[in-house]
Amino acid sequence: MDKVSGKLTVFFEDPFWVGMFERVSDGRLSVCKVTFGAEPKDYEIYDFVLKNYYRLRFSPAVATDVKEAGRNPKRIQREVRKQIQNTGIGTKSQQALKLQQEQMKTERKVVSREQREMGKQWQFELKQRKRKEKHRGR
Repeated sequence: MDKVSGKLTVFFEDPFWVGMFERVSDGRLSVCKVTFGAEPKDYEIYDFVLKNYYRLRFSPAVATDVKEAGRNPKRIQREVRKQIQNTGIGTKSQQALKLQQEQMKTERKVVSREQREMGKQWQFELKQRKRKEKHRGR
């Protein structure tokens, strides 16, 4: 059976509050970055996750090591405290975000190129129609 785990880290990245969703499935990490704006309350974050999680666009998966979480509550509390003090994002997460950014950039380039070509084709056809109308003596 596959084990899937997720983690949300909310931090302040001047001038906005940002949420970093990390999802590990089959030893592969995918990431999504969400900008909240003003500092979100706990209930606002919970509501956002419930309503919008399935609409999030995660980055392509990157291979990562999966660690088994300890069950000791004191250790968990210490790890949470360390994560709160640590403002940086894991390098794997940064790599996954960069990969997603590159992918979106190439998709945007393809779409804009197609639109540009369609515009040129439309102009050409319009010019041809006008030329034919002139030859018909209208």
